[in-house]
Amino acid sequence: MNLTAKSRMPESENALPGRAEAMPVAPGHFLHGRPMVGPFEAPLKQIQIGMGCFWGAERRMWEMPGVYTTAVGYAGGLTPNPTYREVCSGGTGHTEVVLVVFDERLVSLEEILKVFWEAHDPTQGMRQGNDLGTQYRSAIYVYDDEQLERVQNSRDQFQQALIAVGYGAITTEIRKAPPFYYAEDYHQQYLAKVPNGYCGLRGTGAICSVEPSGADAS
Repeated sequence: MNLTAKSRMPESENALPGRAEAMPVAPGHFLHGRPMVGPFEAPLKQIQIGMGCFWGAERRMWEMPGVYTTAVGYAGGLTPNPTYREVCSGGTGHTEVVLVVFDERLVSLEEILKVFWEAHDPTQGMRQGNDLGTQYRSAIYVYDDEQLERVQNSRDQFQQALIAVGYGAITTEIRKAPPFYYAEDYHQQYLAKVPNGYCGLRGTGAICSVEPSGADAS
């Protein structure tokens, strides 16, 4: 599949079929041993974020105080339980995402969104820097209506910051969370295992000024 085709979402009749079997997942996170597979009970919350290559995005999330655990995977497409090779082909429609499990008593959703917006360029459509294709599109997948409203508010405020520094419209896909398919074990916490590995994250220089809201505001 050529680069132009990889930058278009596949039609359902053309998507790769995938498989019923889920990817095996390690019993614990490489850095701290906490589980990467739920269920995750209150007060823990979840969100899925896509910022291009998931290696660097996951590191930005696990570095945040209040983040309980992280995992990388594929979401937003059509193919069940895809492999990395299938996602790279452009035939699944998935983007690379990080599942972020966090304790909102310790870190607010807005603080997570601040890192999300500032650490990549959310205006690039089906790419992130030199990484091209649907798998690198910017995305936020939420788990309830409250998260959706807060994410949309954050987006609208950050859009103004982007305009102020010369960038265009945000293309981040924002919607209710689709199924999250875990990536292969070697991708999990990749930059902890390979500290000098590739990280394609690059922000715009725009500053996200969204303040914590609700119970998190003082």
